[in-house]
Amino acid sequence: MTAAGNALVEIKNLKKYFNVGRGAVLKAVDDVSLQIMEGETVGLVGESGCGKTTLGRTVVRLYEPTGGEVLFEGKNVHKLQGKDLRAFNRKAQMIFQDPYASLNPRMTVADIIGEGIDIHGLYRGKERTERIYELLNLVGLNKEHANRFPHEFSGGQRQRIGIARALAVEPKFIVCDEPISALDVSIQAQVVNLLMDLQEKLKLTYLFIAHDLSMVKYVSDRIAVMYLGVMVELASSDDLHRRPLHPYTQALLSAIPIPDPETERNKKRILLEGDVPSPINPPPGCRFAKRCKNAMPVCAEKNPEFKEVDKNHFVACHLY
Repeated sequence: MTAAGNALVEIKNLKKYFNVGRGAVLKAVDDVSLQIMEGETVGLVGESGCGKTTLGRTVVRLYEPTGGEVLFEGKNVHKLQGKDLRAFNRKAQMIFQDPYASLNPRMTVADIIGEGIDIHGLYRGKERTERIYELLNLVGLNKEHANRFPHEFSGGQRQRIGIARALAVEPKFIVCDEPISALDVSIQAQVVNLLMDLQEKLKLTYLFIAHDLSMVKYVSDRIAVMYLGVMVELASSDDLHRRPLHPYTQALLSAIPIPDPETERNKKRILLEGDVPSPINPPPGCRFAKRCKNAMPVCAEKNPEFKEVDKNHFVACHLY
């Protein structure tokens, strides 16, 4: 699962299971492998509950993995201690989905942004204040906002504060966990454009988690598609949109609205039937088989291998 360049993040056979009582285990992430190259954006898509957020949180050490490993600059992040752990916590940050829940309502914006600066001892006194003003300016706010509280801002402004907080410790890698899904449509493009501008300016690497495939195409170099805890397809953004191979990816892409009514009328929408299986007790074989129009007997028996079927285009499907 590689692309040209150096891998900043390597996810190898990662598993994250949750015990949900009475001996039941929820397999949120089940044997996922992925490389993220320095300076690129990898989009991660799939329906709610497929394990996208769990994957992102495990990568930045908010969760401990059940199996597999995550390498950052060649080091296993879940075995880091002392100075190495401190360095990783500074280099890898997360922008959370809900700007209302992710900011402490009792802290001023200056304290929210300055918290990471203080923990890592980056700036003190006047330099610290100037750095906070600089970060606010960088995300489209101004220094007058520094002494206000989160409830005094709109959703879009709060997300900008969350972005400034993530940037405060000068990271190299940011997991963007559906950073626009809680925002008004009119604000979404502003935040996405801001993230892209900051990536270019600060040489950042992103794992961009989202539902909206059209937005993910706009921001991503490569796109990974997840279904029920497993990776089903990975390709460059253009290749995936031009030639989706997995039936699930094809269905997701068919649901994207097209602005032209004539084109929309002629477009064939793929409707998925049946319910998503439970991640607590996933079926044997391919997890998508019961909803797939191309299902064969082998699909219900054998788990398809995630393999490269074309140059840098990976898919887990018995059709290939």
